[in-house]
Amino acid sequence: METIQSYIEKNKQRFINELVDLLKIPSISADPAYNQDVLNTADAIKESLEKAGCDKVEICETPGYPIVYGEKIIDPNLPTVLVYGHYDVQPADPIDLWTSPPFEPVIKKTDIHPEGAIFARGACDDKGQMYMHVKALEYMTQTGNLPCNVKFMIEGEEEVGSESLAWFVPRNKEKLANDVILISDTGMIANDIPSITTGLRGLSYVEVEVTGPNRDLHSGLYGGAVANPINVLNKMIASLHDENNHITIPGFYDKVEELSREERDEMAKAPFSLEDYKNALDIDDVYGEAGYTTNERNSIRPTLDVNGIWGGYIGEGAKTVIASKAYAKISMRLVPNQDWEEITELFKKHFESIAPKSVKVKVTPHHGGQGYVTPIDNIGYQAASKAYQETFGVTPIPQRSGGSIPIVALFEQELKSKTILMGFGLNSDAIHSPNEHFGVWNYLKGIETIPYFYQYFTELSK
Repeated sequence: METIQSYIEKNKQRFINELVDLLKIPSISADPAYNQDVLNTADAIKESLEKAGCDKVEICETPGYPIVYGEKIIDPNLPTVLVYGHYDVQPADPIDLWTSPPFEPVIKKTDIHPEGAIFARGACDDKGQMYMHVKALEYMTQTGNLPCNVKFMIEGEEEVGSESLAWFVPRNKEKLANDVILISDTGMIANDIPSITTGLRGLSYVEVEVTGPNRDLHSGLYGGAVANPINVLNKMIASLHDENNHITIPGFYDKVEELSREERDEMAKAPFSLEDYKNALDIDDVYGEAGYTTNERNSIRPTLDVNGIWGGYIGEGAKTVIASKAYAKISMRLVPNQDWEEITELFKKHFESIAPKSVKVKVTPHHGGQGYVTPIDNIGYQAASKAYQETFGVTPIPQRSGGSIPIVALFEQELKSKTILMGFGLNSDAIHSPNEHFGVWNYLKGIETIPYFYQYFTELSK
């Protein structure tokens, strides 16, 4: 029986070339200009699933971008693993900060990836990590090593809130029925310190608009006499945190789960160097909520951040103007028990209440999702842990992530199954940023590890 290690060695270059071809397609779901590219990517995923050994593959229409569904059912009495991933990517802006074009993948060596990393938008999030599962299936079907049933659900709207997925899942419960859901859209601590993500933060994303006078005004004739929406917006945003960086929205913390000292101590066992962290970001100090460590601030505590702010004149030279309007985009990362719709409503009510009478405020919710926790006594978690032990030689550390995958809570609600988050990316892979990349070693290690999950999950299910 051919081992996964020898199969990878034999097909390594082809695996890399196939991923590079996928990364060349600019499947940016947020920008309608790339509509055809997103659809072309769905077609490419369909073809790759067919080649990997799925018996049935279809492109499922939705109100938005399609979902690619594939399955390989070998015996209805065996467990079924549902693999989720996404084929859409974030916009590549700002383009001028990329050292190579975002959709012309190149392999470059880095300090962290001496064997080389693939630089391209979507390399780690999530095309590279999603494609590991396709290649793992190929190995299992080609060599007769598939121990259970597998289904794939790959969507094209994860980066814009997964609205069509939320429409699709409740309508296709029977088609998607499974015993465990497997996702690789997270990371691990380091290449020699594997970890499994056991918690995700929820998300509430809003846009705010502050309107002052009915037109842009001359700042000499009107300055000091009417409200400047940009000044007002900045004051309002600044008031959303107090001197301890605690969020000031009434009721915001009412349902926040306070972790026990024991759990916090367990989390603290993950290796972390504050100096390395600061050096990697080129900052002199960290910043955040008083009373919590850096790793707690970015995983088990809620946050509020301005993601974009604009208004007035920003062209060349000077234009002395008081703008009529100012805008900001704001995201709040939430912890389990905080309901994103409730938090959105609390934000709206508070933001409108702190606006002076001299301006009008409009809050537009964009999208959101609930937080999630996977218990470590779950057999899916145990199968993943054994799989990592097999290929890394060490036991992975359970770790809560600061990121959000809103659909994970939806899966549990609708499909009644747990999600296991087996990520192989690193924090330094610059997802959502210029120069996103994914280590070649990590990509191949993922392909190597995933079949062991199937093996151990099937064994533990007995």
